[in-house]
Amino acid sequence: MSRTRSLPESVVYEVLANPRRRATVRHLTVTASGRTVSLGELATAIAAAETEQSPPPRASRESVYNSLHQTHLPKLDELGVVAYDREARAVGVCDSTRQVDRYLEGEMPYGLTWGEYYRALGIGSLLTVVASLAAVPGFGAVDPLLWASTFLSAFALSALYQLWSIRWCFRGALSGKRAA
Repeated sequence: MSRTRSLPESVVYEVLANPRRRATVRHLTVTASGRTVSLGELATAIAAAETEQSPPPRASRESVYNSLHQTHLPKLDELGVVAYDREARAVGVCDSTRQVDRYLEGEMPYGLTWGEYYRALGIGSLLTVVASLAAVPGFGAVDPLLWASTFLSAFALSALYQLWSIRWCFRGALSGKRAA
């Protein structure tokens, strides 16, 4: 179930305008790790997130199931964001699914998402502190507390930059200007 095409921003924003469509994209790309899922599994996951109950109440699950089947999945399939087999009631990812998911995560320069950046920074900081504790040449010469403080500062500055850039982009969108 793979389709290749680049989505215009207007289509991406149309997808993101509805919380159930956002939840569908998130579930397929993150929780389901890109595998095909049944409509029932998807509806249960989204209903559980909406009601904050596991398992979700039957009425909520049925409401989500019906709205996905009748409205959201056909629309996402038509837009090329997911592959929806109405007969089998199965939902799969397309190449465009990840493109939409990047908008949910927030993209940085060079095509990285903030999530990918923070994971890399976390792994790098962990390996550096462990190397310092293990007295690996070059790393062991610096106190592990200094390494940890440096990376904690990097996380803090990154988070501040991320919040600033989101606020700047939001202001640009409100004023009708496109953020660089």
